[in-house]
Amino acid sequence: MKDAVKKILETLGEDPNRKGLADTPSSVDEALRQITAGYSLDAPAILASAIAPADYDQMVVCGNIDLFSLCERHLLPFHGRCHVAFIPDKLCVGAEVVARVVDVFARRLQVQERLTAEIAACLMEALEPLGVGVVIEAFHLCMAMRGVEKQNCNLVTSSLLGCFRDEAPTRAEFMRLINR
Repeated sequence: MKDAVKKILETLGEDPNRKGLADTPSSVDEALRQITAGYSLDAPAILASAIAPADYDQMVVCGNIDLFSLCERHLLPFHGRCHVAFIPDKLCVGAEVVARVVDVFARRLQVQERLTAEIAACLMEALEPLGVGVVIEAFHLCMAMRGVEKQNCNLVTSSLLGCFRDEAPTRAEFMRLINR
């Protein structure tokens, strides 16, 4: 990856050996490996290691989970907050594990719509709850720095499965709880 970064710098008209850029290829290599560490992680395995029997049958909401990702089209960051809810049937998992699952999928090249759906599908499959709701609100630098250059626009996506999709009161309760 370092050679590719040097080539990019040269293509931009820069000297990759000048003092300010000499360490840039190594820094970019390290940063991109950290930002995309989700490829080496297994979200279902993380969930499986932490699943416990549920002794609770009401909505569990894990809100305001910070997320950082890279737009797969422009390789520019997007960041925001993810809100996750589920209604346990027989299995439950803690908030820390939900946040780790969000990170697994966010730390890959992404589009926000797929990120939202992947988180919801993973939780639905692993926990077999009555339903799952995921809402992500994010700010995309690819939209702010280039193209339309809109600095105050957030993208909001949702994935609603099971009772969150089928039952309006459940969906409304979730939206009310994350918008309080």
